[in-house]
Amino acid sequence: MTTTATTTTATTAGTATARTAVVLMAYGTPTSTDQIEAYYTDIRRGRPPTPELLAELIGRYEAIGGLSPLAERTEAQRAALAAALDDLAPGEYEVAIGLKHADPKIEVTVDRLAEAGYHRVVGVVLAPHDSTYSIGQYLDRLRAAAEPHDMIVGGVRSWATEPAFVEFIADDLAARLEAAPERTRVLFTAHSLPERIIAAGDIYPDELRATAEAVAGRLGLVEGRDWQIAWQSAGRTPEPWLGPDVLEVIDTLAADDDVDDDDGVDGVIVSAVGFVADHLEVLYDLDIEAAARAAERGLAFDRTACVNDDPAVLAALARRVHAEAAALDG
Repeated sequence: MTTTATTTTATTAGTATARTAVVLMAYGTPTSTDQIEAYYTDIRRGRPPTPELLAELIGRYEAIGGLSPLAERTEAQRAALAAALDDLAPGEYEVAIGLKHADPKIEVTVDRLAEAGYHRVVGVVLAPHDSTYSIGQYLDRLRAAAEPHDMIVGGVRSWATEPAFVEFIADDLAARLEAAPERTRVLFTAHSLPERIIAAGDIYPDELRATAEAVAGRLGLVEGRDWQIAWQSAGRTPEPWLGPDVLEVIDTLAADDDVDDDDGVDGVIVSAVGFVADHLEVLYDLDIEAAARAAERGLAFDRTACVNDDPAVLAALARRVHAEAAALDG
């Protein structure tokens, strides 16, 4: 399914509407194999990938079935958010998708919404952890696109400790821990970012920790014994990225088990709380690559489920959007 931005048909183009537009923003993914190179080029800021890099990316997609299911997942999340908003305030919202690296781009979606008569827009990113480097960039693009249309813009920045989100992860994790070896370490992960964000005062690592502590607190897990933080899917640039990487952590845990059985582990459960949909960084980086590394090291491996279009979580996100829209009137 190709994800498309949806706009209302209830207003005449150019006629203002009192309804509020919501732009649900996500990373994006190619929806056909012939889009992969253009997608990769966009990620690389217009620099085409080498044949070797392109072949590697295509190979990763092939390993998970040919393409990522992210487009379908994002559309399902859009539909769930729209339904939840309609329950809160019938007829007041229109939810459209705006993507960072695939079509429809954020700017195209905003132009379509403005043409349909919307002058109020709330942006929400399908990632729970606030960061100037990531969430901030999405919202900056939304504001820049809205400015020529004189649109009023609001944005949801963080939902790292949203109770429905924490409950979803904790409930799934509890069930997996019941089936796991007694000595199992939980690894809470998110997409790594360049280390330079720390010097700039970015709160992203604190956001991941807030989610991890909230989930662990619900289950009575102790940091350093039962759980720890790791990072994953770092970019391929010369600069250092946030670590330790999840693969390095798996290696370390296995090595510690070889040295000291009292402090070792027999399994790991990765809880990729930085991702809210099944896509390449989960289905390949974790389910294939990290799982294989754990198997090589003699460790059991499991992963908590992604939120995808869970009704309770999307309803909670809808409430945050609704509150942000109300604040625009203030």
